Amino acid sequence: SGIPDYRSQGGIWEKFRPVYFDEFMTSRKKRQEYWQRWKDLYQGIVKAAPNPAHLSLARLYAMGLLEAVVTQNVDGLHQAAGVPPEKVIELHGNTLRIRCMHCRRIVPLEDVLQLLASADPAPECEACGGYLKPDTISFGQAMPQEQVQTATTFARECDLFIVVGSTLVVQPAAHLPVQAKDHGAFLAIINLSETPCDRMCDVLIPEKAGIVLPAVVGKVESL
Repeated sequence: SGIPDYRSQGGIWEKFRPVYFDEFMTSRKKRQEYWQRWKDLYQGIVKAAPNPAHLSLARLYAMGLLEAVVTQNVDGLHQAAGVPPEKVIELHGNTLRIRCMHCRRIVPLEDVLQLLASADPAPECEACGGYLKPDTISFGQAMPQEQVQTATTFARECDLFIVVGSTLVVQPAAHLPVQAKDHGAFLAIINLSETPCDRMCDVLIPEKAGIVLPAVVGKVESL
């Protein structure tokens, strides 16, 4: 989709040390650094479009074969592809949704872009003065318990669990395929690099998701 990833070779965390949550909350300088990186990432996200893997999952949903998408991505592309927002469980939030860390209200993205354009490098909430932050989970920040519990329930109750493009090294998402397998699900992994679950899965396909998923969905549609 044109968005650089985080953990693969050449990814963002190879180039930059992440700003931790406590740093964001205690240092204006760190908030400025965080927002500068967000502006760079935002330029890529607004130009991005769902790729064939996103569109394939949306086709599966339209066929009544996809119960939910649990994602670590923060770009909203599953929803843009056609999966209903209520069926997308965003474990790490959404970078295009801005929240006040004090009063918790959601601030329109357009308002934040205007603040940044007016040379405000670390925007604050106009209602309460709290720090504004993209509604994503930073290092050291607590996970959203409702989303984690919902994802765990889906994993334990599903018939088929497909891992798509995840290294499965970040918890709690990394444990979801284990939960699914332990509760009797068929486990498939589509990923270019190795994962800790490779030996326990039923199918392992070391290939790009944008190649594999359209082929899989095309086969399903022909049956």
